[in-house]
Amino acid sequence: MQHLVPISFLVFLTAAAVTGIIADYKKRKAALEPLRAAIEHGQQLDPALVERLMAPEPSSGVAPMGLMVGGIVVSAAGVGVIILSILLAQEDKSALYPVMGGGIVVLCVGVGLILASRAVERYKQRQAHGPNGR
Repeated sequence: MQHLVPISFLVFLTAAAVTGIIADYKKRKAALEPLRAAIEHGQQLDPALVERLMAPEPSSGVAPMGLMVGGIVVSAAGVGVIILSILLAQEDKSALYPVMGGGIVVLCVGVGLILASRAVERYKQRQAHGPNGR
């Protein structure tokens, strides 16, 4: 019975990964459908159009706003766990440091996400201004 939680977590991760793969496949298939229909009807295809449809979508990169929002949420959760450790210590003194340590780790991850957001934003600004900083 105690092994159900890790197993269910792994099943969830697997389902999420497979769902992402299926969604990408369907999106790609839908993008190629007009090309397939044109070939079936014997229409002449422009090579530029075929190349554009067959090319993979360009990646937009990491969104600084998403990192910032994630960092704020995770940092708040870390602070909440630290407060929880203080409240738990009222009942059991041995719970203070282990739970507080977990909260500090979560807080550090949140701060790291916020710093990554700022770094990505600076990098995108440098790329937009060109190699000479203009």
